[in-house]
Amino acid sequence: MAASSLARPVPRPGVMAIDLYVPGKSGALGAHKVHKLSSNETPLGPSPAAVAAMREAAAKLEVYPDGTSTTLRQAIAKRYGLDAGRIVCGAGSDELLSLLAYAYVGPGDEGIFCAHGFLVYRIAILAAGGTAVVAPECDLTADVDAILAAVTPRTKIVYIANPNNPTGTYLPFSEVRRLHAGLDPHVLLVLDGAYAEYVRAGDYADGLELACEAENVVMTRTFSKIHGLAALRIGWMVGPAHVIDAVNRIRGPFNLSTAGIAAGAAALADEAHVAAAIAHNAAWLPRLTEGVRALGFAVTPSVANFLLVHFPEAHGRTAADADAFLTGRGVIVRRVSAYGLPGALRVTVGGAEANGAFLDALTAFARGADA
Repeated sequence: MAASSLARPVPRPGVMAIDLYVPGKSGALGAHKVHKLSSNETPLGPSPAAVAAMREAAAKLEVYPDGTSTTLRQAIAKRYGLDAGRIVCGAGSDELLSLLAYAYVGPGDEGIFCAHGFLVYRIAILAAGGTAVVAPECDLTADVDAILAAVTPRTKIVYIANPNNPTGTYLPFSEVRRLHAGLDPHVLLVLDGAYAEYVRAGDYADGLELACEAENVVMTRTFSKIHGLAALRIGWMVGPAHVIDAVNRIRGPFNLSTAGIAAGAAALADEAHVAAAIAHNAAWLPRLTEGVRALGFAVTPSVANFLLVHFPEAHGRTAADADAFLTGRGVIVRRVSAYGLPGALRVTVGGAEANGAFLDALTAFARGADA
């Protein structure tokens, strides 16, 4: 065997083209009190039942978890009226989004996502060795015609977040149906429903029905948002049996912890806690939107638990200026330059105190105050 001239191991093509995912900030230097509104976490926290289940699981740390997350899959199936055999659980929906790319995308293949879609889609496609194809949006909303126009014979997967992060916009279910109808049967349509529980729009549907009836559609969901279990990394996916089989063959055998399985099942059973989170968001989303607009800043209409606030350079003070000012006041929001939105900030709907602190700080910024 001929000796290689390489001085060290070299990643395969595509890996070093992946930009590092940078999470939202968690703190602010010098601030007396910090309000974290950068990661779309629920201000209500987890269900007490989920916390109790996690604590009970701590007594069995020496035992491997159930490799198929049976208890959690059965709880999901019961809650949504699904077949537990067509559900697979993952370490957050992020893992499942990546596993789908690893299963269906390879060198020479293409994966499509929208211009301002979740960054993990691009990472997953490139990590699998594929080519990432970006479909333009219309008014910061997924454009079905643009997505279909981007499809080629090499397309293997299409990712759609509905509603989308970080814009908060959504596709009516009729448009999701139209997108699916326009795809060839061998193209996998992935519906990312991380924020589905928050949507109150009458023309919206989460896609579970389509994922159950079609042979090339899956839906992913997470416990990180409305259930308040982000630290435990719990996600799930429903889809046709052949896709579930493929993903199960490549996922890690113990990808969920015992604590995660138990806490997830308990969280699903606490419907009152979820209802409270929905009600809180429904009350505060319009209040924050109106408050920000009253200060002269544009807000993209959102159906999720966050707002996309715009800071046009013509105003003389940029999104970067606003971010620095808010951080100085102890209000942590999310820069979204990596999503192609350098002139905007994403702001989570927080608790009453945090929301008030955000509006107070933004008011001071709008009036030209010093941080």
